[in-house]
Amino acid sequence: MSRVIGFEMSSQEPEKAATFYSRVFGWETVEQDWEYWSISTCQREGIIGGISKGPSDYPHGTRIQIEVDSIDEAMKKAIENGAKVVREKMEFDDFYLSYLVDPVGIGIGLYEKK
Repeated sequence: MSRVIGFEMSSQEPEKAATFYSRVFGWETVEQDWEYWSISTCQREGIIGGISKGPSDYPHGTRIQIEVDSIDEAMKKAIENGAKVVREKMEFDDFYLSYLVDPVGIGIGLYEKK
């Protein structure tokens, strides 16, 4: 079974959003080099997340990140069941990531460890 491992919030003002969540909920935010603020929602248990400047195809909103054994297999199943691909599989140092929209319009990220 795949599990939710994180979330991403898109905003056209990510710095302002990061400040808001830090002040209101006490979340720790750390700005990265590429307009992405990492978020820690807890000290012991919970999920991690981030805030970034939203791209033109997802300017505002929140997506959950779902860890899967194989992005390729999960994407195939998702498409067969009505999902649309927003971002094809992307490669990062330690993982792969892709973005989909489910049949009812909810954005999700698929995450696969290398």
